[in-house]
Amino acid sequence: MQLEKYAIDEHNHQLLKNHQRNFEHVAADVKELDTVISKLKAFNIAIPSWALGTGGTRFGRFSGGGEPRSLEEKLEDVGVIHALNRSSNSISLHIPWDIPDNAQAIKALATQLGLHFDAVNSNTFQDQANQKHSYKFGSLHHVDKEVRQQAIQHNIEVIKYGVELGSKALSVWLSDGSNFPGQLNFRGAFQNTLESLQEIYAALPNDWKVWVEYKPYEPNFYSTTIGDWGQSYLLASKLGPKASTLVDLGHHLNGTNIEQIVSILLMEGKLAGFHFNDSKYGDDDLTVGSINPYQLFLIFNELVEGMDVRNMNHATDIGWMIDASHNVKDPIEDLLQSVQAIKIAYAQALLVDKKALQAAQQNNDVALAQEILQAAYRTDVRPLIAQASLLMGGALDPINAYRKLNVRDSLIKERGVNTVATGL
Repeated sequence: MQLEKYAIDEHNHQLLKNHQRNFEHVAADVKELDTVISKLKAFNIAIPSWALGTGGTRFGRFSGGGEPRSLEEKLEDVGVIHALNRSSNSISLHIPWDIPDNAQAIKALATQLGLHFDAVNSNTFQDQANQKHSYKFGSLHHVDKEVRQQAIQHNIEVIKYGVELGSKALSVWLSDGSNFPGQLNFRGAFQNTLESLQEIYAALPNDWKVWVEYKPYEPNFYSTTIGDWGQSYLLASKLGPKASTLVDLGHHLNGTNIEQIVSILLMEGKLAGFHFNDSKYGDDDLTVGSINPYQLFLIFNELVEGMDVRNMNHATDIGWMIDASHNVKDPIEDLLQSVQAIKIAYAQALLVDKKALQAAQQNNDVALAQEILQAAYRTDVRPLIAQASLLMGGALDPINAYRKLNVRDSLIKERGVNTVATGL
């Protein structure tokens, strides 16, 4: 399914009067308005192929109907999202869930939809059909060299798929770890992981990068071999300049100061980018900004400040991607909400008076520094985001447009009510 631009334009026409009033009210107080709008227009967040179907828990999964049955249909769904928000112009694939049968045809479809391919993701946390060796006790850290070699070859194969599609990065997340004390030799596991990653790193094309993700627990609950940002940073530093650390917002213990981690990684030139989501108790993979939007804003405040100091392009110099799972929501609506939350936090960070904040910090004026940050956070920036979307040909209110245009009903009629997305 593809959305016709005239349908979006007709929907916008109904909202235009109210939008103009709201936009003019907010814009009157925004310094360098044109720059802010320009940056919002350029900012895009990649959509993960696995989030286009209903997610679930270990207890059950409930299809919402009309789920994509193939990679082609997943591309079409991302095309719908991008048509509505003009901020989701790429898709991130998970291999082997989404192996392209015909890379050239898939690339042509993506181009037709205004999309390209973001980082490709490997999978050594599941055993696949006809797999010779099991990953029950790990993959890249496994005590058995043959298991490690199987996992290495899988990652190299993923790189080859990515090259065919025009991707430029390999994202690696490992579930490797242990459930009980004494089960694992920590030093040996880390060394095996490093040596395995070195073989994968050697297979990277010259213009590629590898992003090393971390997670404190689950599915192993005593130790994870790449358990925190320090271990990921250490591996990335040992690997070389094409390796860096990927931050998943859900992959932290409760109360972790993620914005401080982000600031240091950015300072060291080792921040690969993000998997955006939110969490309440643990790695819940909830809709971005649904639980702690203030933390998301604080992260973006550090990002904008740190990237500006390094003269980095906000839109392209690190990776921006959603990594969420939803069992009770329409997946497309959830992704539209997530993109909106990310853009809100980014827009708020752009409004922070950096000079005033720096002066307050230098003067140890704690109360004023807090007031400056919260003044930006409390600004309703949605009219700015809507204006950027309008100028790019998108919807003023993407979720409202999605519902008014009956997209899910159309998908159910086209695909069926009991379809289940591939790879989940």
